[in-house]
Amino acid sequence: MSNSIPPPPPPSGPGSPQDVPPAPGSFPIDTATLPKIIRDELEAPDPVAIDTSAAELKDGLNHCPKCGATDIRHKPGSDLLICLYCRNQWHGQRVEEAFGFGEGIDQLSGDVIASGARDIAADASSLMSFKCTGCGAEVTVNTQSAMTARCHWCRHVFGVNEQIANGAVPDAVLPFHIKKEDAVARIRQFVDKRKLFALKAFKQEFTPENVVGVYLPYMIVDGKVSATVAGQGEIQTRRYTTGSGNNKKTYYDADVYQVDRHVDFTVDDLTLESSSERGNLDTRANTNNIINTILPFDTKNAVKWNASYLAGYTSEKRDRDVEHLRPRLEDQLLSIARAQVVESVARYDRGVRWEQEGITVHGTRWVSMYLPVWLYSYHQPGKNGGLLHYIAVNGRTGETMGSVPVQQWKLLTAALTVGTFVEGIALWILATQS
Repeated sequence: MSNSIPPPPPPSGPGSPQDVPPAPGSFPIDTATLPKIIRDELEAPDPVAIDTSAAELKDGLNHCPKCGATDIRHKPGSDLLICLYCRNQWHGQRVEEAFGFGEGIDQLSGDVIASGARDIAADASSLMSFKCTGCGAEVTVNTQSAMTARCHWCRHVFGVNEQIANGAVPDAVLPFHIKKEDAVARIRQFVDKRKLFALKAFKQEFTPENVVGVYLPYMIVDGKVSATVAGQGEIQTRRYTTGSGNNKKTYYDADVYQVDRHVDFTVDDLTLESSSERGNLDTRANTNNIINTILPFDTKNAVKWNASYLAGYTSEKRDRDVEHLRPRLEDQLLSIARAQVVESVARYDRGVRWEQEGITVHGTRWVSMYLPVWLYSYHQPGKNGGLLHYIAVNGRTGETMGSVPVQQWKLLTAALTVGTFVEGIALWILATQS
């Protein structure tokens, strides 16, 4: 018989090892058991970041490579920078060439986000301060509307080139080519053609010289995409009419087919507004939609960010991140997919009704960019705050579009006059034929 003492029972109760929950990550999660929307998010690759910041300009000073002066301006009508001290001129490096943004679109996988397009920090300030290296004074720039400032003591010119987290500094800028006097002439010509029906107050207050050069924030997106659409197409086989007079009816016979299409494609430099104010297309309050009509811009010629290009112009800060813009991107990609398959369904002469649509975005690349627009605005008083009219000129091509406040009674009178004239012509034709 053994006199050994049996071991004590395993501990239990509060505080015992069995009551301590397993540490996070101590056992693998089987993603196959998760809902698809969660599984796709967990398995998606992390975004790849590309640093486009200009390290040599982070002190806020852009020096002339010839004489070292800091009073640098954009030369109107070109992509050149010019030193106002020694008149030296030089060209900014194209952003596509600097970072390879024009290459490898068909190889994209996941999200590639340039550093100027990264998410905006909610607590980031619009004010940025520099300590002048010439005299020690402090220079503050409000990035909400300006990107350059001059030291009021020693006249050094500072520019916001560091990619701060408030969304004010993009990866690239497309400089203005159209000069102000040209934009004024185009706006005047646009309005002159529409003055007949314009409001009297607008004609009296119209001052095209008040046009403002504005750099508007956009996201430029490359993508590798697949899309599938399905629906029913009809081919007409017979057309016939029954009845007579007011009871006459026309009928169609058609063969109905199930139509399925799949298309793989890439997009290069798709342009998306990254300002919520400009993306607001409520035509009861503003005519922001006209800005889209002056697209496209030659974004291939955009240069690496340098605040000196913005001297003398205003700018609007980006306030939309990649995730905010993704639904808008997918809508545009679906529109492109529909256009891609139009030619292949031409035989369905009664048309195709797409009933199912699906899109898979294999990879994207996002670059933040400032694009140049000349804007003339006019506020038309009215209910709910009135309507803000815009006339816009593409700062590169000169394409012009806008809205002019009109007097409705003039339009109605013109419509009735035209209608009466057309009706008279119709009666005359009937009289000559009888």
